[in-house]
Amino acid sequence: MNVPFLDLKAPHEELRAELREAFERVLDSGWFILGNEVKQFEQEFAGYCEAAHCVGAGNGLDALHLILRAYGIGEGDEVIVPANTYIATWLAASHAGATPVPVEPDVRTYNIDPARIEEAITSRTKAIIAVHLYGQPADMDAINAIAKRHGMKVIEDAAQAHGARYKNRRVGTLGDAAGFSFYPGKNLGALGDGGAVTTNDADLAEKVRELCNYGSRGKYRNEVQGFNSRLDELQAAFLRVKLNRLDAWNARRLAIADEYMNALSDIDVVLPYVPEWTDPVWHLFVVRSQHRDDLQAHLKKCGVDTMIHYPIPPHLQQAYAGIGVCQNDLPIAESIHREVLSLPIGPHMNEEQVSKVIAALKTFRT
Repeated sequence: MNVPFLDLKAPHEELRAELREAFERVLDSGWFILGNEVKQFEQEFAGYCEAAHCVGAGNGLDALHLILRAYGIGEGDEVIVPANTYIATWLAASHAGATPVPVEPDVRTYNIDPARIEEAITSRTKAIIAVHLYGQPADMDAINAIAKRHGMKVIEDAAQAHGARYKNRRVGTLGDAAGFSFYPGKNLGALGDGGAVTTNDADLAEKVRELCNYGSRGKYRNEVQGFNSRLDELQAAFLRVKLNRLDAWNARRLAIADEYMNALSDIDVVLPYVPEWTDPVWHLFVVRSQHRDDLQAHLKKCGVDTMIHYPIPPHLQQAYAGIGVCQNDLPIAESIHREVLSLPIGPHMNEEQVSKVIAALKTFRT
């Protein structure tokens, strides 16, 4: 028996009849862009996130980019980003015309370290993007306090954290606005690409809605130079079905994480650290090992698939070769990227698969 890293067939088999019904509903409507399914999903997802507004977008990167644009952040501005994140967070700032300024993570949580943010602030800094990495919320109260002192916006990159809570509040309303991704492998994933912005700022929501539809509030009336980044009807219909399962699927992820934490406490890997004020949704279960590559090879030999999130930090990617941040400039992020390994934790894993992962880890020797 092989343990896949993530089984994307099982959830859709579970929901096959409901997904087919959603497909037929869209097909019969004859309306495929910005129709009732998108409107209903925006309302339902806003309610789920405890937010006043939700605006669908083409993908998670666009959601972040559109927030920055809507706040007028662009050329000549700086945006603080985590050094330890997927490159999309940085690209959002770059696509807006701003400069991403990386800040090292807290080595325990892997999220941006609030204690290091202020030293990175300049007169050009306009926003902080806080990533809820692996499904665990960043320390938002500390980040918001810094932003308030300096008159900056706080944007949540919640692409991996659908349903997570910080001090009993859902992510998506912990800053000025949040960007979500509905990439198929996310906790709430579409059957294609998709994204959304959530916010309590009515003006921001209206500007994002305008920007994502060619800069238009009414057909053939374009007030600004916008973009084509819209969540389509079919994906919205599928997401409405899956949203009803999200809490149950997140609960299963939590149960698996608890099994890992309890069973693996005595082996030679660094397990995730969870502050008492967070309720993560375990998009990823990430361990660290100084022998990461050997561990991954051992698990593969045992029939356990793993992944590395992420092997190369953004500042060492060729795309950011000209940003002026060199190797060894961000040693904490670099060490994390050398050592992290993501274990299987899909909501449709069975107990036999979980036990196999645990057994394989316990037999690893350096």
